[in-house]
Amino acid sequence: MGTVLTRIRLLPLVLAALLPAAGCSSLPQAVPADALPLRTYEDVVKEGMPPMFEVDDSLEGFNRGVYRFNYYFDEYLFRPVVRTYETIMPDYAEDRVSSAIDNIGEVGNLANNLMQLKFKAAGITVSRFVINSTVGVAGLWDPAGAWGLRRQPEDFGQTLGRYGVGHGSYLVLPVLGPSNVRDTTGLAVDSAAFNLVGPAAWVDNAAITTAYTGTSAVDRRHRIPFRYRQTGSPFEYELLRMLYTMKREDDVAN
Repeated sequence: MGTVLTRIRLLPLVLAALLPAAGCSSLPQAVPADALPLRTYEDVVKEGMPPMFEVDDSLEGFNRGVYRFNYYFDEYLFRPVVRTYETIMPDYAEDRVSSAIDNIGEVGNLANNLMQLKFKAAGITVSRFVINSTVGVAGLWDPAGAWGLRRQPEDFGQTLGRYGVGHGSYLVLPVLGPSNVRDTTGLAVDSAAFNLVGPAAWVDNAAITTAYTGTSAVDRRHRIPFRYRQTGSPFEYELLRMLYTMKREDDVAN
């Protein structure tokens, strides 16, 4: 005990002796101070291209309010539900649920591949649906993927973008998160098609449709690693806005 007290008393003296030395030291310099950057902003963003880091956010006040709401919703309601799901379900069973939900989603992928005249992708999507619905036991497994038939995900937001519709203002949707005017329109059309002429209409059972919607929402959040306020950036809102916009433009281009 006496030794510990002695060390505690000596600690301020040791720190006082080390601080000047720390102040004189410096981190090793990785590159010379006058070195030119490998690429400039002008190298990446060519003339005529829209500025990469500028996103139309004409509803920013509203969006930031929804962003805060989404944080509290996610932190105190949604993620606890997802964590409970992850605790109860073995990883193997979680994968089967994800696979089955992806298989149902192939219907929307097929429709949007056809609307974009991507016939090869549409053929792959049909093959995946048939194989996974039969050999894969209602989509619980993904043998088509193991045979080289990769998913060809498309949505109506991408279809609109394919035909030149701009993304419009950035939007943060309650619960759903980042979007924009074009993608929100696409989401509404995809949802209406799913319910009116798609799998929900084929089943025509409100209880099953509700169970699917809830399970799909939990599974989707389970597969998204993003956590609010854990990016380490004080500009998380701006960062997410930029990354979402870039990701969606890449989705449309491909």
